[in-house]
Amino acid sequence: MYEIDELLKEKKRIHFIGIGGSGMCPLAEILLTWGYEITGSDNNTGDNIDKLRGLGVKVTLGQKPENLEGAEIIVYTAAILKDNPELVAAKASGIPCFERAKLFGAITRKYSECIGVFGTHGKTTVTSMLTQIFVMAQKDPTAVIGGRLPLIDSHGIAGKSELMVCEACEYGAHFLDLAPNVALILNVDEDHLEFFGNLDNIIKCFRDFSLLTTSTIIYNGDDENTVRTVEGVERKKITFGMKNTNDYYAENITYNRGAFAEFDIMSKGEKLIRVALKIPGVHNIVNTLGAFAAAINAGCTPEECKTGIEAFSGAGRRFEILAEINGITIADDYAHHPEELRVMLESVMKMGYNTVWAVFQPFTYSRTKILFDDFVKVLQIPDKCVMTEIMGSREVNTYGIYTKDLADKIPGSVWFNTFEEISDYVLSHAKSGDIILTMGCGDIYKAAKIMVNKLKEN
Repeated sequence: MYEIDELLKEKKRIHFIGIGGSGMCPLAEILLTWGYEITGSDNNTGDNIDKLRGLGVKVTLGQKPENLEGAEIIVYTAAILKDNPELVAAKASGIPCFERAKLFGAITRKYSECIGVFGTHGKTTVTSMLTQIFVMAQKDPTAVIGGRLPLIDSHGIAGKSELMVCEACEYGAHFLDLAPNVALILNVDEDHLEFFGNLDNIIKCFRDFSLLTTSTIIYNGDDENTVRTVEGVERKKITFGMKNTNDYYAENITYNRGAFAEFDIMSKGEKLIRVALKIPGVHNIVNTLGAFAAAINAGCTPEECKTGIEAFSGAGRRFEILAEINGITIADDYAHHPEELRVMLESVMKMGYNTVWAVFQPFTYSRTKILFDDFVKVLQIPDKCVMTEIMGSREVNTYGIYTKDLADKIPGSVWFNTFEEISDYVLSHAKSGDIILTMGCGDIYKAAKIMVNKLKEN
């Protein structure tokens, strides 16, 4: 038995260091519904903090040792720096202290039907869509999602059934603490290279997660790296993808507004159902097929899948339309890897807007340095590229990389230090018929909200 599993039976007061993070917030919400007393701290305000405070959680801004008072278990995010004073005090306090993945693993062990959704891209979208299908099909699931699902207005939900769906993030190999019965693998690509070093190590780690799976592996049969990942893993296997050699595939694809797909979901030459998406891009056809395959495997009917899929308008920060004011559309997206930027920008460029403004916040020095040439290439796709300085997050800039280096290689691009400067610049140039799309996994959404408020004031 794991130590944290035993402690959760005995203790009720849990403190979260970095509670506002997308990975921490849903765990706190689930534990709240289980009757635990939750407190937390964070260095930044944001939507998650507001949400938790609305649920009665005491959240302190600023991380200091006195925040730990009364805690019986302490959970901290991997994104926090090791010299953080609250974390240092926590580890010296004698109070049981665990990284977030350990708690997440304990929660997954509570469910006999746990679906782990993993892959380099698309995890939040597919976890959200799958949750939407299950909720609308009245399967009463528990879910942990990396973004807010509008249907439940939350990053997580605690159901009463044995069914759980969870977003399994590969950063730091933390998903190896989870206990999935079913693994849903979307794709395998180069990311977090500061940790993994190379693609072979990423594939090995994803393979290790596949080996944790006790029942079924559902995977993208079109993705070579994914196929390599599961080769030789002896589990029941189900494939999905665009090719008709997969167990589930798409045919008769048409597009609304140039980017929103409608298609037949096929299996072995038979049409199962036709669906129309409210989320854009070819990549979301594949994401939908993955969610469909997992939902069918969990006992849903094709009709129940269609209902959830067609009602799904996206997760929070996944091409989320925030406002349309004076003919200007403002949207926000979590894309932060070059491949994610590419598929999103290519989709938006097909939607018929006069000018596409991409407002990008690079995230981590290591990713920006290692994938520099890829960023330069994809950030030339939009009509206009505006950037912030790099958000270092958990890193120190030992790489000597700056946004100016990107701007020097991207014709016509500009960059600014503050969101206010970005907002003033973009709004002074944007016109009716344009879209302003903020992009990045940091706090760039705040720039979008500033622009929405400025447009409302005028």
